[in-house]
This record gives sequence, C-alpha cells and structure tokens, in this order.
Amino acid sequence: MNDTAIALTLERISGHRSRFDARFTQYFDTLGDRLDLPLPSRFAPRALELLRELSMRGGKRLRVVLLYEAARLVSTEEPAGLVEAGLSLELLQTHGLVHDDIIDDAPLRRGGPSTYYAYREELPEDLPAALGLAVLAGDLAAFLSMQVLLEADAPPELRQALLAVQIRTAAETVAGQIADLERDSLGTPDEEFLHAVTDFKSARYSILAPLTMGLLAAGGDPAPHRERLHRYARLVGIGEQMRDDFLDLFGESAEVGKSTGADIRSGRRTYAVNAVLARAGAADAALVEATLGDPECTDDTIARIREIARESGAEQWLRAEIRRYAGAAAAEAASWAPYWRAEAVEFFRILPLWSAGQLDRTHGAG
Repeated sequence: MNDTAIALTLERISGHRSRFDARFTQYFDTLGDRLDLPLPSRFAPRALELLRELSMRGGKRLRVVLLYEAARLVSTEEPAGLVEAGLSLELLQTHGLVHDDIIDDAPLRRGGPSTYYAYREELPEDLPAALGLAVLAGDLAAFLSMQVLLEADAPPELRQALLAVQIRTAAETVAGQIADLERDSLGTPDEEFLHAVTDFKSARYSILAPLTMGLLAAGGDPAPHRERLHRYARLVGIGEQMRDDFLDLFGESAEVGKSTGADIRSGRRTYAVNAVLARAGAADAALVEATLGDPECTDDTIARIREIARESGAEQWLRAEIRRYAGAAAAEAASWAPYWRAEAVEFFRILPLWSAGQLDRTHGAG
C-alpha cells in the first residue's frame, strides 16, 4: 500500500462517518415525534435517551462505511434507501451491544456505562426492573431497525429487499450469539468452531449484510456474487475478531472503550485465550484456566497472563494470523475487478490491510 492510497481510504472513511453521524443525530432528534409513546411514561423516553447515547457514543461505523462503499461498486451516486439502510444497520448494532452487555454483565461500552449498568445505577433497589428495562431497550432498537427500512423513501420492492436481508441477518446473528455462549462451555473449542461463531455472530451482519444492502440500493444484483461476498466477509470478520480479542488482552481500556481483560474475567474462550492455552506450559496454562470466569481476577493476574502470551509465542501467532487473514481478504477483494468499479474494488482491497497495519502501528510490530 502506498501513502496516497491509504490517505484516500482514510478520507473516504472519515467522510462516510461524519455524514452518517449527522444523519443519525437527525434521526434521533425526530424519533420521539414519530413514535406514539405512552404520555404518562418516564421510562419510555428514557429508553430512547439511552439508545441515543449508546448509538452516538463512538463506534467505528464499519457497517456504514462498507454499505456506502458497496454502493460505489456500482455507482458514484448516493441511491435512495442507502441512508435508511445505514440507520437500520447501526440500530441493529445498538440492539446487539445492549444485549451483549447484559449477557456479559459488562459495566462499560464505548467509553461510558453500558445501558444495563445505566439502569442499575438509576434503579439500585430494583435490579430485576433494571434488567428488564435493558432487555426491552435492546428489543426496541431491533424493532426500530426494521421500521426505518419500511419508512424509507425508496421504491417498495427495494424496501422489501433490504428488509429481507436485515431480518435474515438478525436471525443469523442471534444464532451466532447462542453458539457463542456454547463455545465457552466446550473446554477448548477447535478453530473451526471459533470461525463459525465469528461468521454468524459478527461477519454476516457487520460485513456481508452491508455489502449486500449497498449493492441492492445502488441497483446491483448481489445474488450471483453471494459466495464471493461471503468469503470476503468471513475473512475480514475473523481477522477483526482476532484483533478485538488481541486488544482485550493487550490494549488499554481507553483505547477499546471497555474494560480490558473482560474476556478472561467472563470466561470467554476467544482466539487469544485459545492461543495462550495451546502454547503455554502446563503451570501457566493451569493459571489461565483457573482465572477464566473469575470476575474478581485482579489487574496483576491479567498482566501475568499477558506475559505468558508473550513468552509462549501466543502474541506473535495472533499478530501473524491477523495479518494472514487481512492478506487473504485483500486478495479476495482484488478478484472482484471483473465485476465492479475499479476504484471501489481497490477500497475493499486496502481496508483489511490498513486495519491490520493499524494494530502494528499502535502496538508495535511484534
């Protein structure tokens, strides 16, 4: 990658994010007027406030970037329905974050309190109500993600096609979340199981759905290309999940927007945890196993596990795998050249390589 190509890619990413965030703000500004909320209720408007806070508080907006660039595979014009597709994807993401934080009992998300813990702080004497309200807030975000597509200023057949993709994606994501919980009960899940969980839980809704919806909005037909789009989504998804797992162990809370070491404290058998267990000596592996799932695990113990990861070669292996999947995704995107606009194809080729390189720039080359 040359510096000019990277600069253009980053400029496009920044432009998509800023334009979308302005539209997302506008969506929430007018949402209360479009919903027939119970007038005496305090809790319903508060749920919308918390969803807005979480939705607008950071986030990489990867789905939006991929959506807009997928449309550019076909056309340089912004087609009808594209903005609403972005709103729908990000609202579904908000739903997933709210529910993930309930499942993980996570206090932090995107540098602030999770929706669940915000309710716990507001209702300290009624934790069952706090839990119920958080569940319902997440449900509300999911239903809003469907509603925004039905109200899109786009032809009826396009609205229906976008909604079909989103509903299928939502069902696959829930199935992936179920398998994700199963993963943590398997002892040491094999790599293919980890890949399958990543595919369903994140790759399909974070990458494949935006690609598919962007093509649909721009008038393309994604059906003949589903396999190649899915290959790219799976490769990028695995690499990004490995990157997230790496940052949970080696990053800083301010960097990742949530407590680091959370995967170990929650007993999650991630790519990083599996890599450490596979390479550590018996005594060190026993320490990691004893720590998994201990919510009272100290920062010093997490630091020791970090040392074990470095000493055993697990850190180097994880870095190499992140680079390998980025390279494979870039090669897959390069193979799209016969089908779509060269400029947009190049963006998809560069994106995973830039993401992997960013890890090296912020955490050393390893």
